[in-house]
Amino acid sequence: RATDHGHLTAAAEPLSLAEARRIYTEARHGTVSPDASEAFAGHLLYEMARMSCDDGLVMQIHPGVLRDHDPEIRHGFGADRGFDIPVTAEFTRSLRPMLNSFGRDPRFRLVLFTVDETVYSRELAPLAGVYPAVRLGAPWWFLDSPDGMRRFRELVTETAGFYNTSGFVDDTRAFLSIPARHDLARRVDAGYLARLVVEHRLTEDEAAETAADLAYRLPREAYVRRAG
Repeated sequence: RATDHGHLTAAAEPLSLAEARRIYTEARHGTVSPDASEAFAGHLLYEMARMSCDDGLVMQIHPGVLRDHDPEIRHGFGADRGFDIPVTAEFTRSLRPMLNSFGRDPRFRLVLFTVDETVYSRELAPLAGVYPAVRLGAPWWFLDSPDGMRRFRELVTETAGFYNTSGFVDDTRAFLSIPARHDLARRVDAGYLARLVVEHRLTEDEAAETAADLAYRLPREAYVRRAG
């Protein structure tokens, strides 16, 4: 149903065909520079969006994580064994080329995740509010906690609403944790909705309908293949 891109940044700017070929050739010969490598990664992310329009796969991006921060852990236990530490993530300028090209294409769906809470209300919620293709993914990793989830709802809902989010989805390999994580997400969402009812911002019927949508309908709708 979906791709999954864990680039260090969200940069998604296309290169000319000649420039992309040049960098690719340098990479194959081991002579590519870090700047050229980063530019090529941005080019590929843009091209992946174009491919998603063709094949209908939902595109997921979760940038801003420096993996294997402790070299001793990597050396002793191998790659991706923890010590994944957040770095500042920037989305507004980085995704502009991609969203200008595909953000209104009905065949495209982009789900954005982050572990950088500072961008929720500043960048992600406004992007989801204006581009039909964009949805906000659930709080993730360091934010996979009651307070992190609650802050997510408070930061994004006023700008993006509930229906520009993807509901709670989970890709953990710790299968026994899946029921607990979904239960936690539903409890946090129910608590937030209850507060809106008490403040007379939603009726009880509206809150109940929204709770069911967040738990069931929104994830199903967000991950529908769209190739046409």
